[in-house]
Amino acid sequence: MKRDELQSQLDHFLAIKTACQRLPIYPSFQRSPFTLWIKENVSKKECSFFQRDPRCKEQLCHCGYSKSDHTDEAIKPEDFTGETWDKAKHIRKVPTDAFGDISFGGLGQKTSKYVRVSADTEAEVLYELLTQQWKLSPPNLLISVTGGAKNLNLKPQLQKTFRRGLIKVAQTTGAWVITGGTHSGVMMHVGQAVREYALSNTMQGQVVAIGVATWGVIHNRDKLVHEDGCFPANYVIDTQGQGNMACLDNNHTHFLLVDDGTNGHYNVENELRGKLEKYISGKNLGNKATQTTKIPVVCVALEGGSGTLDTIYNAMRNDTPCVILEGSGRIADVITQVFGKPVSQITITLIHKLMKKFFGQEYKTFTEQKIIEFTKQIQDIIRMSHLLTIFKASKDDQGGVDLDVAILQALLKASKTIESQRGESWKRQLKLAIAWNRVDLAKTEIFTEQRMWKSSELHEFMTSALVGNKPEFVNLLLENGVCLRDYLKNDDTLCGLYKQLPNCFFLYKLAKRVKLADSSNRRQALGQRVRVPAGVNISLTHVSDEVRHLLGRFTQDIYPPSDMIYQLDMSTEDISSSVSMDGTDLVMSDASAEAQRDPGRDLFLWAIIQSNKHLSEIAWDQVIKNSYPEENGVFSKCYNSDEVRAQKLLVRISRLWGKTTCLRLALEANDKNFVAQSGVQALLTQIWCGELSVENPVWRVLVCMVFFPLIYTRFVVFRRDELIQRETEKNEEIKTVEKVTGSIMMINVHRSKLNVEPLGCWSRLVGLYCSPRVKFYGNIVSYFAFLFLFAYVLMIDFQRTPSIAEQVLYIWLFTLVCEEIRQLFYDPDGFGFRKKAKRYIHEMWNILDVISILLFCLGIAFRYLLSLTTQLFYPGKVILCIDFVVFCLRLMAIFTISRILGPKIIIVRKMMRDMFFFMFLLSIWVVAYGVAKQGILIENDNRLDWIMRGAIYEPYLIIFGNFPENIDNAKFDIKSCSMNGTDPLKPKCPKLNKSQMPVFPEWLTIVMLCVYLLFANILLLNLLIAIFNYTFEEVHDNTDKIWKFQRYELIKEYYSRPAAPPPFIIFSHLYLFIRKMVLFKAPTPSTEFSKQLNPIEEEELLSWEALMKDRYLLSARQEKSQSMERCIPDTSQKIEDILKSLVAPAKETQPQTSTMPDESSNSLRTAEEEDGFHVKSHQLQFPDSKIKRFPVPEEKVPWEVLHKQCCAKVYPRIFPHLVKNPGGRTGIGGRGTLSRLGPNLNLDLVVTRWRDSARSELEFLAVLNQNQRSLALPGVSGYWFTFCFVLGFSELHLFNDEVFLDLLWIVIQVSEGYVDDCRNTDNAWVETTVLNIHLDIASQVMVDINNMVISGDSCLQWQEVSSRIRLSPNQRRSLQQVAELHNTKF
Repeated sequence: MKRDELQSQLDHFLAIKTACQRLPIYPSFQRSPFTLWIKENVSKKECSFFQRDPRCKEQLCHCGYSKSDHTDEAIKPEDFTGETWDKAKHIRKVPTDAFGDISFGGLGQKTSKYVRVSADTEAEVLYELLTQQWKLSPPNLLISVTGGAKNLNLKPQLQKTFRRGLIKVAQTTGAWVITGGTHSGVMMHVGQAVREYALSNTMQGQVVAIGVATWGVIHNRDKLVHEDGCFPANYVIDTQGQGNMACLDNNHTHFLLVDDGTNGHYNVENELRGKLEKYISGKNLGNKATQTTKIPVVCVALEGGSGTLDTIYNAMRNDTPCVILEGSGRIADVITQVFGKPVSQITITLIHKLMKKFFGQEYKTFTEQKIIEFTKQIQDIIRMSHLLTIFKASKDDQGGVDLDVAILQALLKASKTIESQRGESWKRQLKLAIAWNRVDLAKTEIFTEQRMWKSSELHEFMTSALVGNKPEFVNLLLENGVCLRDYLKNDDTLCGLYKQLPNCFFLYKLAKRVKLADSSNRRQALGQRVRVPAGVNISLTHVSDEVRHLLGRFTQDIYPPSDMIYQLDMSTEDISSSVSMDGTDLVMSDASAEAQRDPGRDLFLWAIIQSNKHLSEIAWDQVIKNSYPEENGVFSKCYNSDEVRAQKLLVRISRLWGKTTCLRLALEANDKNFVAQSGVQALLTQIWCGELSVENPVWRVLVCMVFFPLIYTRFVVFRRDELIQRETEKNEEIKTVEKVTGSIMMINVHRSKLNVEPLGCWSRLVGLYCSPRVKFYGNIVSYFAFLFLFAYVLMIDFQRTPSIAEQVLYIWLFTLVCEEIRQLFYDPDGFGFRKKAKRYIHEMWNILDVISILLFCLGIAFRYLLSLTTQLFYPGKVILCIDFVVFCLRLMAIFTISRILGPKIIIVRKMMRDMFFFMFLLSIWVVAYGVAKQGILIENDNRLDWIMRGAIYEPYLIIFGNFPENIDNAKFDIKSCSMNGTDPLKPKCPKLNKSQMPVFPEWLTIVMLCVYLLFANILLLNLLIAIFNYTFEEVHDNTDKIWKFQRYELIKEYYSRPAAPPPFIIFSHLYLFIRKMVLFKAPTPSTEFSKQLNPIEEEELLSWEALMKDRYLLSARQEKSQSMERCIPDTSQKIEDILKSLVAPAKETQPQTSTMPDESSNSLRTAEEEDGFHVKSHQLQFPDSKIKRFPVPEEKVPWEVLHKQCCAKVYPRIFPHLVKNPGGRTGIGGRGTLSRLGPNLNLDLVVTRWRDSARSELEFLAVLNQNQRSLALPGVSGYWFTFCFVLGFSELHLFNDEVFLDLLWIVIQVSEGYVDDCRNTDNAWVETTVLNIHLDIASQVMVDINNMVISGDSCLQWQEVSSRIRLSPNQRRSLQQVAELHNTKF
């Protein structure tokens, strides 16, 4: 029995196992954590009590659902009469049953995510769902799109502009777009824009489009319901059968389906959508550098009706900027029509007219009270013009601002309100621009002439741009004032950059070095994550050690050891986690180490280790600018100060640069500007002349080459003689100064060490003939002699048996071959044979040398090796003649040293290159005309030489004026041609007729000749002239630099040449061969182009160079500040500032996005500015309550104007209407939240002082609210004036009888009267009295107040009287009046 049970259990287990293996693993099982989170945090709403609605013909409940849609518990017996249906009581929350992925089908469709949520779901839960469960990156901008929900027909141009601009702003800024989510109206246009972007940008990230729709109006919503979620749910868009329902849009990426338990009711989602948008707007931007900046929100409106107007009104009341598209229709066009008008002109009659115009038949459905409410809302919207932007789409052929720019400009404009501090406003705008990565906006809207930025103000933005990998912003910040030396002055900034490195190999290695100090815990695999305890210390020393480990131990430490410690917190999830600074261990590095820090190098290293090309280029530019600023200018400064030291800088061997020299680096970098400097050219000239003075004329040097004994006279001057003469003159000057002053100068001791001996006889002889200049002259004479001998042999003495002259020519050529071989193997720079061979071949003159030698050898081979065949003797001579031409062309190299002819040779080389390509064009016309002419004139000529003559040679000669005679019958001579082509000396005759005349069409050949001459002679030749002219003008300006650059190679070549010219150079070659191959002695290194200095001399030289660099930078800055180009803009800017200060404050204009001016200066108008009418006193929403005022348009505010429709509520109801507000109607009666009916007195006490005796700045005493972190004036509300004053000043805790009596004499009443307050009602209002007490600096009250402020026990603070101070609008007005009283600027 047991065996049977075991067998049955085993069979059951195997069956389950087999079934499990065959069943697919559904995604719902894989998403169980997500499902559990949804079940725990998200709920829906359902009706728990079915009661038939008598208003409906069908069996529908009051909730709108049918009886079958209710649960069994909700359906009561028909005779149940226990209670009536109540929404608040019978709508309950249960776990949601609709969530997961939704697939709309079709080609190219991606799945979207959706969830059914309760209408009272917390916004925090929804945000967590979006960011953590759905893995959306937090937005940098939130775009709320609202407008017409049905039958929205936009013009094609506006539709294109809207879609393109919306997607561009969303894609560039990383924004979320929130809409209603249904497949109609403006939501469908947003979806189409998202789809077009997805199809055209398959490789980039998607645009997040979140649809917040009402669950009760979704058609086919039953497809979305499943207890464990649908992954995916197949949803079909059925617009034909949806009826009054709506289908979801298939192009949105995420859906939040809001459920309030009812069915068929629209706009249920508005409240939850508003809560979500408000919650997101309260979140900080994700970047650390912008952690104090909230996520901005903007509302974009198209068309729409009353619901859209409510959305715009509520958004602007919450300080959300709105962009309205002009021309989209209905309420959007109504607002655009009144935008820019004074509020007093926006009357009920005008709104009637506009509503009738833009709403058509729908206008008849609006009641008079609804129109009044529209008027009041539109008036309030126009008042907040700083939050309103009207966008007008321009045509394709007209300039204008795109929608994306208009949206971002609206956000920036909204931050420029009078309420905010101006400095903070600019900073917030810059933070947003960096977060959006919109450099164009930063250039046009932020970095303007209105504000000059300090380097310290931009440091946090520099960090944000660097960490966010935004090189364009890094460049912009550097151009607008960021100083890298100030920015990276402290180690904590640089360590902060290293702690925020992206995932890279260096960060992994640095983490291992820092965290895994214990070798037993090291993991060698790169792909593994490192698990270490948190809080491991890190400093720049770790960075230096790791860089040295990567580069090699032969390098020096980049950063010296430091005690500055940071905490590197590593986790298994992210290797680039944060580093927190340990403030207790902060120790600054010593001043010397800090002085050696190069900020450009530090930034370059930080960028290069993360393989960031763009940031590396920017950092390297800073390295060149800071460490090597204008190397040409620095060297010129050095050369002007001390020529000898400057020349040492050029040829000093630097160990850190691969034992090369500064001059060699400039040549390798092809820096012609540097080599062309006078100091570099002076060094080259000095090397060129050798021991001879550069002042010696050419003819004297040539004479001494022939009569060398003249060198022992004063006929030529040597450098050593000049040096001795200068030293003698300096010593005499020093002795003269010592005699005059009577003091001994220490420089004598130094000069005594520099005494040089004059050259001996042998040294003078060697110095003469070893000078590169003399070598060059000798080689020129030798080369001319070689050419003369070569020409003599070819023209006079070229016999079958070589003559003595010819044999000498062979020996001479052999010495030239030996010299070319020596040049090929001579490698003083240590390049190696391969690189040396490449450099040898790339030189044009070397190529000519090789060609000439090879042709000479070929000619000799034809002459001797093939001498048995007498027919090859003459071809050998021909080859040698051609070789003579090549040797003559090589003669041009000697002119490269000439300052006049050298640049011209460069131009000739460029023109030869142009002519080579021009010949291709010319050959096309020559061959085309020649073949056509030959084919027409001559029939079947098989002689190749005459074919080439007729097809190519004759057409080519035509270009130079040799016109053919065989194309014209008038000049035909039958004796000049051969009938059958049998005569080799005559061309073949053309085909003849019976009259022995050519039969070819004469008119055709003449026309062809004319066309050929037109194109070849006129067009192409003039084109060649134009090309030559362009090349000459282009190259001529730089030929001097190019010549100076190429002069180096010629000087170096003759510096290394043996002294004797060919053919006597063979003896030098024999000496070098014996020295190298027999004696095994290394060649003597040259010291003119590279010198190894001793450490002491090198240190002194580098210190002097650093001093010259600092002097150059100082002089450059002074010249820049004093230059006329700098003074003119500064003066112009000062004049503009003065004019602006004299002219009344201008109204802020709308930036190209509106057809009317922006009245942002009137956005916060007071009652006096509005012709005595209320502004805040009749806002629709009454403060601190859910009560709404009755809408009172501006024209109905005065009590004298009859307002029959006014039906103001009384709040609270127990107070009768005894008095009337002197300002007019407010839309609500009673005393409201005020303490009494009638006037409610308020006191604003402004205590002021002068900051110093010079009265430069007026300050006032403010009270700090510790909870709200805001400032206020000391004051209280009360009825009796004296009592109010006493209480107000007692708030300062300084009240006593003596002080009070003394202060009564200095109290000044600034103003009193009615205040436009949001708490005012028809029967109660606020009246404020502003008092000013100006204290003397030496008074006892001032001393007591200062003691309280310094001690910090009170909440008192002295603040500057300025418009930038954060106060309530009413108290700001009071402060402005006090400033006017004291004649100080506000």
